[in-house]
Amino acid sequence: MPEMNFLAVAPMALVFAGAVLCVLVEAFAPRRSRHTIELSISLVALAAALVLLLVRGADMHGQTFGGTVVIDGPSVILQALVVLLGGLSLVIMSERFRGRIADAFTPSGASVPGSEQEAVAERLGTTTEIFPLALFSIGGMMLFPASGDLLTMFIALEVLSMPLYVLTAIARRRRLLSQEAALKYFLLGSFSSAFFLFGAALIYGYSGSINLGAIAASMPVVDGRESLLVPGVLMILVGLLFKVGAVPFHAWTPDVYQGAPTPVTGFMAACTKVAAFGAMMRIVYVAFAGDRWDWQAVVWVVAALTMIVGSVLSVTQNDIKRLLAYSSIAHAGFILVGLMAFDAAGVSSVTFYLAAYGLATIAAFGLVMLVRSGGSEATHLGQWAGLGRRSPLVAGAMAVLLMAFAGIPLTSGFAAKFAVFAAAIGNAGLAGAVLAVIGVLCSAITAYVYFRIVVLMFFSERTDDSVLVLTPSVGTSAAITLGVVATVLLGVFPAPLLSMAADSALFLR
Repeated sequence: MPEMNFLAVAPMALVFAGAVLCVLVEAFAPRRSRHTIELSISLVALAAALVLLLVRGADMHGQTFGGTVVIDGPSVILQALVVLLGGLSLVIMSERFRGRIADAFTPSGASVPGSEQEAVAERLGTTTEIFPLALFSIGGMMLFPASGDLLTMFIALEVLSMPLYVLTAIARRRRLLSQEAALKYFLLGSFSSAFFLFGAALIYGYSGSINLGAIAASMPVVDGRESLLVPGVLMILVGLLFKVGAVPFHAWTPDVYQGAPTPVTGFMAACTKVAAFGAMMRIVYVAFAGDRWDWQAVVWVVAALTMIVGSVLSVTQNDIKRLLAYSSIAHAGFILVGLMAFDAAGVSSVTFYLAAYGLATIAAFGLVMLVRSGGSEATHLGQWAGLGRRSPLVAGAMAVLLMAFAGIPLTSGFAAKFAVFAAAIGNAGLAGAVLAVIGVLCSAITAYVYFRIVVLMFFSERTDDSVLVLTPSVGTSAAITLGVVATVLLGVFPAPLLSMAADSALFLR
């Protein structure tokens, strides 16, 4: 019988249990009380999982359930990060602006926009399925970087992806755009999953195993099946690079980020990146590190293209959600630079970058949700002109986050970029130095984009009198404030988190 360490999977079990409880509440509780009950269950489940990870994380280390789940330093810290970011995202998703339904989501995804059926559903107040969907996705994200074999990793990939497809499709406003985005995300996500599976099949043909440790042990053996290895590795990486929005697998990102409900966009941008990069680190550091000379040049090219394309195309954007989408693509390239260092410094720098970027991104999309024009979100950049005079607090918070995205000193973005570039230069040789130079140049390009928005907010005349800033609930205000404060603190005092990430940088096989 395989050894089963139930403590190791307890945090994931708590999240999945919370999701199942929310499904039961959805089925049996009165409509008007579902929102409060399910939000409470979700936050309690996530809080319990986070406490367990922080308090007992060191006791969970090891392989369990027959090697399908591996709990080590990187998986514990990444799971804790997913839970924290997921909790903040869930609070923002639940925002109702004193209404009876979640503001960003349609009360009935199956009804025609503006129809009588939708009006009836809105009067009843039935937008609560977001809670179990988000919890199931968070549970999959927790399993993704802790997967010990390719099959478990694929299951985690699907568990985290399927709820996101649904969440993308149920925007309350601009419904057709939301549904189109969900369809694109689903179709392209299916293709990426197929690539992952095909790659896993090739790797099984090469090594005779889907266990990551067994795959690594098979690398020195020469038995005539070596031709299956590199294509298998590259196909698996295609499936993972799609999830982080790396070029040339980025085409879905701007459309999905623009069409999805804004809180879901922040959730995807932050949490999915943490899970996908965690899984990618486990793949390349544990299973395929012994053969990296055969495929790492391809990833170097992908990293360079991702930084360049994301930075250059962000200059041309007039919609703030699409601009942040291309910014997300550029940041994926920056993170890839640190990942390719193949050293503990690479693991710790990537972990720090994911934390800094995730906290800032969730807060930024939370602020985007507050700026309205005619009842809809004011996402066109021209509508943000003069926002600093109307709401200096919101504009000031957004300016801090944009400076962090640009990598300005004394923000978390500067510390994160410095960490990944230093890791690349110190451990990846000439290629790492070239990528670092490209990264610095691309950061300069994106700095122009971000400061253009700051100038628009504080130094431009107001052009749209219909634009207003809504007052969020205490929970949403706290989530946004935490993101902004963490952005500053991680920029001024990056050492504690970097040290914690360095102490947790060892992968188990």
